[in-house]
Amino acid sequence: MRSLRKTWPFHVMLLPAVIFLMIFSYIPMGGIIMAFQDYKPWLGFGGSEWIGLDNFRYLFERDDSVQVIWNTLIIAVLKMVFNLLVPFVFAILLNEIRQIGLQRSIQTLVYLPHFLSWVILGGILIDLLAADGFANRVLGMIGIDPIFFLGDNNWFRFTVVVSDVWKEFGYNTIIFLAALAGINPSLYEAAEMDGASRWKQTLHITMPSMLPMVVVVGTLALGNVLNAGFDQIFNLYNPLVYEKGDIIDTFVYRTAILNGEMGFGTAIGLFKSVISMILILISYRLAYKWAGYRIF
Repeated sequence: MRSLRKTWPFHVMLLPAVIFLMIFSYIPMGGIIMAFQDYKPWLGFGGSEWIGLDNFRYLFERDDSVQVIWNTLIIAVLKMVFNLLVPFVFAILLNEIRQIGLQRSIQTLVYLPHFLSWVILGGILIDLLAADGFANRVLGMIGIDPIFFLGDNNWFRFTVVVSDVWKEFGYNTIIFLAALAGINPSLYEAAEMDGASRWKQTLHITMPSMLPMVVVVGTLALGNVLNAGFDQIFNLYNPLVYEKGDIIDTFVYRTAILNGEMGFGTAIGLFKSVISMILILISYRLAYKWAGYRIF
């Protein structure tokens, strides 16, 4: 009670966030029961037929649902790899710029796309990558036939991954710049005294010093391996690219909301949530084992 008398203002400050979380995150979890029912909105939870695990069995029997799971894994893994590799390399290159004003200007420019929503960027990309858009006009000037970036299954994944990396690599670079700032300058001074070039210093000091942060970021990203980016895919995809571009979240949206298969859509969402929770627990254990990083 003595501690509570001192900290009650902080509890009051947290109260709105806790209420918001309860209303929009915990109370709706009661709807998980739909995954085990042939749910009919007009019958409700009590009147809908209980079918056990049939929705989950149906999930693995449908060809399109299995393809959606593979699409999600492929797109998410590609995003995870390149959103780790590109910021890592860019942070090292940016750190080599000695003019602080130029360095901060470049960092600000590449950081700005992070603040734009996919609703805005989706409209811009649709115009730029259209058959008669700016990108294809440039390709035509150098003798390359127009490419249907957002309507060709062979190009859609490439477009999604590249556009996501372009949007987020500036934000992710901040993490690695922070790791670079923590490197002891005396290491570079000693290496320079020994005659090491800038490349040797980067290879033997900078990169090894950043590896623990790379391990942390990489392992924590495993928890999002089934999140391929609903906002981005929803604003860019169309029926022409469902085969290679449809992911779990967009599939749930179409089956549950548009087609009215709420029980089946809930089963897919529950399957994804359980797998994601397991991956998050594994990733935290790996981060603690390899890099000494832990939250709980």
